[in-house]
Amino acid sequence: MLFHGDSIFFYSIFAGMRRKKTKKEFFELEVFDAGAKGKSLAKAPDGKIIFLSNAVPGDVVDVQTFKKRKGYYEGKATKFHKYSEHRVVPTCAHFGTCGGCKWQHMSYEQQLYFKQKEVTNNLQRIGKVELPEVTPIHGCDTPYFYRNKMEFSFSNNRWLSLEEIKDNATIENRNALGFHIPGMWDKILDIDKCWLQADPSNAIRNELKAFANRKNIPFFDPKQQKGVLRTLMIRSSSNGEIMVVVQFYSATKTQIKTVLDFLKTSFPEITSLQYVINPKGNDTIYDQDVICYHGHPFIMEEMEGLQFKINAKSFYQTNSEQAYNLYKITRDFTGLTGKELVYDLYTGTGTIAQFVAEKAKKVVGVEAVPDAIKAAKENALHNNINNVEFFVGDMKTVFNDAFIQTHGIPDVIITDPPRDGMHKDVVQQILNILPSKIVYVSCNSATQARDLALMDAQYKISKTQAVDMFPQTHHVENVVLLEKRI
Repeated sequence: MLFHGDSIFFYSIFAGMRRKKTKKEFFELEVFDAGAKGKSLAKAPDGKIIFLSNAVPGDVVDVQTFKKRKGYYEGKATKFHKYSEHRVVPTCAHFGTCGGCKWQHMSYEQQLYFKQKEVTNNLQRIGKVELPEVTPIHGCDTPYFYRNKMEFSFSNNRWLSLEEIKDNATIENRNALGFHIPGMWDKILDIDKCWLQADPSNAIRNELKAFANRKNIPFFDPKQQKGVLRTLMIRSSSNGEIMVVVQFYSATKTQIKTVLDFLKTSFPEITSLQYVINPKGNDTIYDQDVICYHGHPFIMEEMEGLQFKINAKSFYQTNSEQAYNLYKITRDFTGLTGKELVYDLYTGTGTIAQFVAEKAKKVVGVEAVPDAIKAAKENALHNNINNVEFFVGDMKTVFNDAFIQTHGIPDVIITDPPRDGMHKDVVQQILNILPSKIVYVSCNSATQARDLALMDAQYKISKTQAVDMFPQTHHVENVVLLEKRI
């Protein structure tokens, strides 16, 4: 006779055995390519593709699959018979556990090769468009310490390695300040050194963590939804200005003052010290009040003499060096002479619009986020740019016939949509007005290719240029110049 708990136990065993039958193991497969989302590709004996997260093209590996789909497997390399000539030793001690920098074990030259290949393949395979001679990808001169913004999470439930789990009794402090473990919303990997943001980013994070431990200030408990310290944001500018934003879940005035005074005293280079008290279920701050404790409520970014105020909620490209190169490419593609009316769709905080304004007759920017448009207007005023106008609203709604009748038919459209690409109604409206040129900036060449296919009958691709904004990852930006067919 089985009790209820026994039946669950035996069912679990049976279900586990049944699941194991779907897992397959393959031996001595050559990893031949890198695919979407940073995965590497091998081919199983049955012809199906295997997506691997821990291999480099050129490796020869044994593979254990853990997911099977109709046309492919997902798996992990369990044994390496041969290492790729393109494999390098990862710089970061947290590589493989941290969810970022997934390509750090691949040489930077090969990273650029596969990013360029992905862009070209997407445009040809998805877009089915004719491409001009492809200009080599614009790589980053500083493939480490290139980010100007990092966000870290506090947790009293630090992720434990297998070695630590075996010796659980010796672990007295589970506090962590770092990144979420992929797929584990409540586990934080404690970071010692991150190679993405330049000094003093690591020092600020590590010193604050040590100070909070000494003062017994509670780290956030994600399961119980309690604690004091919740997140830490560090932003920096090419001018050397530094912003630090501490997010508290709940805190007394004394705790807030203790933490912020420590940062102010220990790091006098901080030019903007701010805090948020956020007791809601998620840690997003976009609907929260950000309070300036010391310095200015913003930092300044500069580009060709233009200055942009960056506040705690601002969107700004996280790689300042490559953002400048991306904007120069975009401006060059427009070929502006000073006589053109330019529309900048999905303008964000208006950085591209202001960057090209000097060479245009007028620039009209449109963006859905009200705070971004407010920042765009403030920055344009600060930069004494008088030939730009910014409007807020959902692109597919705002960008209508009445809007065009009011502001004129553009000679050039610059569009820099989110990863999902342009809404089909926006594409159709572009085709209705047929500007002479379109410069399409994209962080997702697959959706870019989809949109290009819709415009292919009216526009040809004259130029295309990929830009590596995020070294050590699979992400890549691409700029395309479309010119109206005769």
